[in-house]
Amino acid sequence: MMNEYEEYEETGEDIEYYAVRPNKTRIKKEIGELFALGETMSKLSAAHLNSLELPENIHKAVKEVADMPHTGARKRLLKYIAGQLHKIDVDPIQENLARIQNKSAHSVREHHLSEHWRDKLIHEGNEAVTELFDEQPDADLQQIRQLLRNIKKETETGKPPKSSRLLYRYLKSLFQFETDIALEDADEPDSNEMT
Repeated sequence: MMNEYEEYEETGEDIEYYAVRPNKTRIKKEIGELFALGETMSKLSAAHLNSLELPENIHKAVKEVADMPHTGARKRLLKYIAGQLHKIDVDPIQENLARIQNKSAHSVREHHLSEHWRDKLIHEGNEAVTELFDEQPDADLQQIRQLLRNIKKETETGKPPKSSRLLYRYLKSLFQFETDIALEDADEPDSNEMT
């Protein structure tokens, strides 16, 4: 019986077997990539880690390595994770991880955009409100103007910035809605591509 590392070549009546050695450089590269994948997974929140649907032994090891200091024991456990990942198909895991990281990037963008607009609205007033409405026709101008009046009163009286936080949340939900629509459009195949 021939194993997976053997090939044969027929020459006349005799069959000659040749051993095919695994490419060590390629294997080291794969293990290095899996090591990095384990490191990346160890930085995920518990909810995101659960969404990857890892086998139980890998899931447990990743949770354990997340709490470890950067020592030799941590490196050994990451090597163990890489070895276990090498035994399974990691493509679905990498796809889910990419989806999680993409959502995180969008979340950071929404955060910065919301902070930018909140500060701009507070400091520039009606000009910024008009500019925002030009970019976001779905924005509720009445709510924004009311929150801006409340922010001004809270600042004058020295009260906590409750309205500023409410304005930030409103803007974040406004930009998040826009991003969700853009992501849905990107996921749908183009009708021209289907024909």
